[in-house]
Amino acid sequence: MAEPNKPEPDEKIPVKRCMKNCCLYHWRGKVTVFVPLILLPILVHGCLTQSPEIICLYLLVNMAIFWITEAIPLYLTSLMPIMYLPFANYLSSDDVTKHYFSGTVVMFYGGLVVALAIEYCNLHQRIALRTIIIVGCSPRRLLAGMMIVSSFMSLWISNSAGTAMMCPIVKAVLNEMDSEKIFDVYMTQEEEHMEEGEPPHLSKVAMSFYFGVAYSATVGGCGTLIGTGTNLVFKGIYETTFPSSKEEVSFPLFMAYSIPLVVIALMITMYLSLLLTHMALFRSGSKSGQALKQATRNKDQVEIVLRGRLEALGPMSCHEIQVVIIFTLMIVLLFTRKPGVFTGWSSLLSAMPVGTSSTVCICVILLFALPTQYTFFKYCCGKAPFPGQTIDSLLSWDFLHRTLPWGLCFLLGGGFALAEACKVSGVTKYIAKAMSGIQVLPSRLVLLLILMFTLFCSAFTSNVVVANIVLPIYCELAFHLEEHPLLLTLPPTLITSLVFLLPVSTPPNAIICGYGNIKTKYLIKAGLLPTFWGLFWVYLNSVTWGMVVFPEMSSFPDWAKEYKNKTKAGILLDNIPVFN
Repeated sequence: MAEPNKPEPDEKIPVKRCMKNCCLYHWRGKVTVFVPLILLPILVHGCLTQSPEIICLYLLVNMAIFWITEAIPLYLTSLMPIMYLPFANYLSSDDVTKHYFSGTVVMFYGGLVVALAIEYCNLHQRIALRTIIIVGCSPRRLLAGMMIVSSFMSLWISNSAGTAMMCPIVKAVLNEMDSEKIFDVYMTQEEEHMEEGEPPHLSKVAMSFYFGVAYSATVGGCGTLIGTGTNLVFKGIYETTFPSSKEEVSFPLFMAYSIPLVVIALMITMYLSLLLTHMALFRSGSKSGQALKQATRNKDQVEIVLRGRLEALGPMSCHEIQVVIIFTLMIVLLFTRKPGVFTGWSSLLSAMPVGTSSTVCICVILLFALPTQYTFFKYCCGKAPFPGQTIDSLLSWDFLHRTLPWGLCFLLGGGFALAEACKVSGVTKYIAKAMSGIQVLPSRLVLLLILMFTLFCSAFTSNVVVANIVLPIYCELAFHLEEHPLLLTLPPTLITSLVFLLPVSTPPNAIICGYGNIKTKYLIKAGLLPTFWGLFWVYLNSVTWGMVVFPEMSSFPDWAKEYKNKTKAGILLDNIPVFN
């Protein structure tokens, strides 16, 4: 008997079915070949009319389609500027490739390396367990504790790394609750039909822990420049497009702008949203409410389990203590490099600008230079027992090589190279001019429309991809509307991360869906309210507290007027600046 979709050797297959199977089994290859051919009239028109912006638009549209469809891997799509721009006579190969390992990219990778050092020594488990025990072990307090830990870690490491670190802890806690029958961790067959052999689906209460970890990691990542890739995309594109800007996007200023948004607004509303939708807030008589009451009465059992896991880790090792010290050193150095309120250490030590990339690299080198323990000093003192093997460093290169997402280097660099090409060719001016009809609207309404458009785009594709595409356009649109570029770029940067509707929207969404076997329909239901709150608070923050941190945002700056006058006659052909 032949398989349902597999024809017999002698069977004549209808043409329609042949075409369907041909498209089905290798659609990526066909997209890769046919999309550039279908879009070829754009390139031909640009060449015939000698319009550099149209020629660059061909590259932009191709990359946007490949990024969204993932017909070829995201990271390989990001290499297209290296192939295209030198032939288009925009930038030399050397100038294009500089963007792929710029200071911003180095800073991002440095933050990831420090995050991996925390994971390598299991420090994240100790921090999580200790915080959860302090906050409390009833389900609602447990959720709050996990969200606090997840958001705090994501301030300093990438939100995807923070989520990946917390998921095993969530799973272990839920397994213990299931074994102790504290509450129903999985749905019944009546609640969610399952095929034979299919893993059980988590209950609403159990799913809330995964949602809480993902949401808080995403929100926490908005708090610092190194918290998520979109923040670094913003920094790189802003500094590339406006090298003469008087408003530096420094580490302390970015935190001052976004931390109140993270702590006061988003964290509280995200937590309350999950209590309302998944933990029977104001519905104590419901089935979930009764289960939570029972679980609260058994909170001592949960605390015993968590304390047991904490005790199994033992006392803090020399390895963990050193990683904490280096982690703290990195934060202090980033804050005091160029704080703005006083002279930073970079100005005191060097006449040349010392960027954040140099700061982070100091800590990365220390992770490989320092040993996990200092027992080798016993040889100097002549006191046994002597160590019989080589002492490892705080971070293993093999571990780093296996776990570091090297492809992000191409994704970030490709976005920066594309942004520079759009500036040099004038494609951002071309698109911004087409959008300039909205200048009749109030500036605050324009900002709201931009945020809504960015949120919509981010729901269906990677937030880093969306930031790479829209931020250069918003930079140029700010000049047409005579608004400060920060006003139309910083809030959209944050909103790209605050979309909780689909797995593809942000990396934490994808991680919890895979790790917790959560269906997309449950992610959409849970994410509607948090996504609304994200839009509301980002907009409110930008027109209130944002004006306090960046008072220049309320008007069109003088340096921008000079820039606009300089580029009125034609296309700006500046040298590519070096990221600091």
